[in-house]
Amino acid sequence: MSRTAAILLAAGSGARMQGTVIDKVLAPLAGRPVFAHSAAAFMQSAIADLYVIVYRDRRQMMELSAYAPTPSVLVAGGRERQHSVSHALAALPSDIKHVFIHDCARPLIRPEQLVALHKIVLREHAVVLAHRVVDTIKEHRDDARLRTLDRARLWAMETPQVFYRDLIFRAYQRIESRRLTITDDAQAVEQLGHPIALLENSYPNPKLTTPNDLAYMEFLLGR
Repeated sequence: MSRTAAILLAAGSGARMQGTVIDKVLAPLAGRPVFAHSAAAFMQSAIADLYVIVYRDRRQMMELSAYAPTPSVLVAGGRERQHSVSHALAALPSDIKHVFIHDCARPLIRPEQLVALHKIVLREHAVVLAHRVVDTIKEHRDDARLRTLDRARLWAMETPQVFYRDLIFRAYQRIESRRLTITDDAQAVEQLGHPIALLENSYPNPKLTTPNDLAYMEFLLGR
């Protein structure tokens, strides 16, 4: 039987929160911690057979465990995001076939999106949640000239990103062997030349990065 795991990343430092909260994934949002919103969406979707929660330190681990979906494995994070993902992948049992990877600093993920992603990964082996870029984006070149990029072909990546387990394992092995730095999991799979499907997100799914983001998320949840 094909089983699915969800890696819930919570080990980020939150440096850009400027000290306004001790831990951004434990910051209160609409009456419960930021982390709890992602956990609840995954539980409601019922797409995961196992959760791997990546924590930063023992204090955070204890607080996250109170909101952890079941069954869960808690894994210590690494120095950077990609190291945290590697630790989580290494903790997966051998019968896991598909893996969701989600930054819990994106608490507005919706259960129906998780279900849709799960259906796509069964066909495509790799799919990411994303939204179209609406701003005009320019590249600043070394000669100080600007080049306008075709925004019709540009997408802003979100999470979850979902993969066939063997594919994301091979992708991370390549990243580690070549000592590459990546900013999302799709970038690792790109190194293998494997196609990646896109699921367009029509709902706001912002990442909690700065103090103003909390107020914006409160507004969205209230709406």
